[in-house]
Amino acid sequence: MKEFIIRQKWMRLNGQFTVKDSEGRDVYEVGGSFLQIPKTYTIADMAGHEIAVITKKPFSFLPVFTVEAVGQETVTIRKEFSFFKPRYTIDAAGIEVLGTWWEMNFDILKDGKTAGTVDKKWFDWGDTYNIQVFEESMETFIIALVIAIDCVKADQAGASSAAGAF
Repeated sequence: MKEFIIRQKWMRLNGQFTVKDSEGRDVYEVGGSFLQIPKTYTIADMAGHEIAVITKKPFSFLPVFTVEAVGQETVTIRKEFSFFKPRYTIDAAGIEVLGTWWEMNFDILKDGKTAGTVDKKWFDWGDTYNIQVFEESMETFIIALVIAIDCVKADQAGASSAAGAF
């Protein structure tokens, strides 16, 4: 099992942050496009090799993100239309997310077996996620999926606050 920490600082306009291992060493670097269409996030190892790309589909009624991890199939995350509780679907063979997305506490299953878990730390500056990876072959995919789900949430929160401003 491997453990990772994703800590995003508030007010970081360039969308850059690192993913650390349980010892506090930088393992991956995440860079976001700011004010670009389509909005993308790239995940690279510390040698600068791109390992995953997250892209928001522009001009869609509800948020749609794709996750392309090197050596893995492309995954699509869609927000479904709902009135009360946010609902999302993941289009990937054998991948399932169980738990509460909105609170960012969930398990990622591959073919019915737990491949990883995600727990959000509350009362921290910015968003901090603890990730445990049990299926080593899915490490980059799980990290990319967590970042993508956080992007979906941030996109939805931004849309809600913009709608409330009018």
